[in-house]
Amino acid sequence: MLEFFIDPILRAPTLGSMLMCFSSGVIGCFLFLQKRSLVGEALSHASYPGVVLGVIVASLFAPGASAFAILLGAFLAGLLGLYAIDRMEKRLGISSDAALCLVLSLFFGVGVCIVSALQVTHALWFRQIQIFLFGQAATMVDAHILMYGGLTLVITLSVILLFRFFEILHFDPEFAKTVGMPTKLIRAILNLLLMVAIVVGMRSVGVILMSAMLIAPAAAARQWTRNLASFLILAGIFGMLSGFFGNALSVWIPTWSGQPHLSLPTGPMIVLSSTAICLFSLFFAPERGFIPRSIRISRFQLLCHQENLLKALYKGQSIDSHPYFVWRMRMKGWIKDKKLTETGFAEGEKLVRLHRLWEVYLVHLGQESDRVHHSAEEMEHVLTPEIEKQLESLLDNPELDPHEQPIPGAGR
Repeated sequence: MLEFFIDPILRAPTLGSMLMCFSSGVIGCFLFLQKRSLVGEALSHASYPGVVLGVIVASLFAPGASAFAILLGAFLAGLLGLYAIDRMEKRLGISSDAALCLVLSLFFGVGVCIVSALQVTHALWFRQIQIFLFGQAATMVDAHILMYGGLTLVITLSVILLFRFFEILHFDPEFAKTVGMPTKLIRAILNLLLMVAIVVGMRSVGVILMSAMLIAPAAAARQWTRNLASFLILAGIFGMLSGFFGNALSVWIPTWSGQPHLSLPTGPMIVLSSTAICLFSLFFAPERGFIPRSIRISRFQLLCHQENLLKALYKGQSIDSHPYFVWRMRMKGWIKDKKLTETGFAEGEKLVRLHRLWEVYLVHLGQESDRVHHSAEEMEHVLTPEIEKQLESLLDNPELDPHEQPIPGAGR
């Protein structure tokens, strides 16, 4: 792995991609929180005519500053697209998603038309423009590291310095207005940072795939944390990992396959790496991951079934269940020879008590007594001792449920 950071050929693509993915991951968190993921897609495509015009202007007037001219053109075109979206929403009353799609298709269509004309008349310009359409991280040099490193530093410092403003703006906008926070200015700064992140990323993954790098690291990070600061940090880390493994896999896979002439584009490999991290997080994150949640749900359903059997035994009913559930109850010390032990009797009494307390509470709220049983059947498995005490205090420790059945433990 060290070779990707010291080899003169691999160093620039690897570091440049990691910087790009870090900045896009951090800024993408705010799009993710705003539920405006399509904004990144629209603005990345809107910047394409700026790339085209930047290549033309640089080739005609400043060949030595082509990289700067292209980035500047993309930045200005993106800002123009952002302004067009804002005007469509506020002045013309067009919905947000419609405005985004209109700007995306309009700006990208203009860029494609210009490129189509250049394909015949200026083939060299055309090839240079194609780099930014699909990305070409492998051709980056050390100068790109300095340029993208500077832009990434601007994004990072801006987020650190304005972190509290961003936090308040996203989670309590009404409070932000109350305290007189310049919300329009903060939103404008965030939009500028978004455009910088898009400009940084186009060289690595291209205009078409840029939106994936704004959302995938953020979606992955969201599965692991509830804190905004750690959310941003994790998104940046996942982005950097995507940048590294995208470059590494584009080199390793041809070697492993025994086909050294096989060419895997770095940009798509970066996106695939980021998608793999996102899918892993969606499936295996401890709290929000699909598999851990499924395991917790299965365990809870198993517990509910066991407690329902226990409650039936407490009420003197016979049970006819799978031997596995009987074995589980016996291992818990609830039953012995299908009869309740002292521990099982106490647990069954607790369940019945919680069930009937909740029925009394629902009737207290105004529900009819014949409609409270189903809710109590569900709530008896999740009520905590703290809630039980609150119910006792609120209901003055009732002795009978709405069906005139005694509540176990009443008056204790």
